[in-house]
Amino acid sequence: MKYSIGEVSKKINLSASTLRYYDKEGLFPNLKRSESGIRSFSDIELGSLKIIECLKNTGMPIKDIKVFIDWCEEGDATLSERYEMFIERKTIMDEQIAALHKTLEVIDYKCWYYKTALEAGTEKIHDKTNQQGIEKVVS
Repeated sequence: MKYSIGEVSKKINLSASTLRYYDKEGLFPNLKRSESGIRSFSDIELGSLKIIECLKNTGMPIKDIKVFIDWCEEGDATLSERYEMFIERKTIMDEQIAALHKTLEVIDYKCWYYKTALEAGTEKIHDKTNQQGIEKVVS
């Protein structure tokens, strides 16, 4: 199936200018155009966009995503490089998830701390459990 830039923009929830930028950066090496230069996206480009957005969400710069796209165009000779790139991305994401879990632990603690203080009508309730020192350090 073929899609206009506007249709892709709505379908993927990316602006048309972002799609044009991706095209300008070479992320759609096989994108078809009409004689008047109008872009015509296929399901292949839609699939590529999902991968592009996934890689962007890991913090990968566009120039590195372009390298990945080039490797895909080269075919089987670059399978190892592509695999290693995704292993690297997975490691980065695992580290970010671990950091987010630590942040969530602090937030969970603060939610408990303030909820119990509100219920008691005072923060002094936490003096008994020696939590006040943590409160002063964390706040």
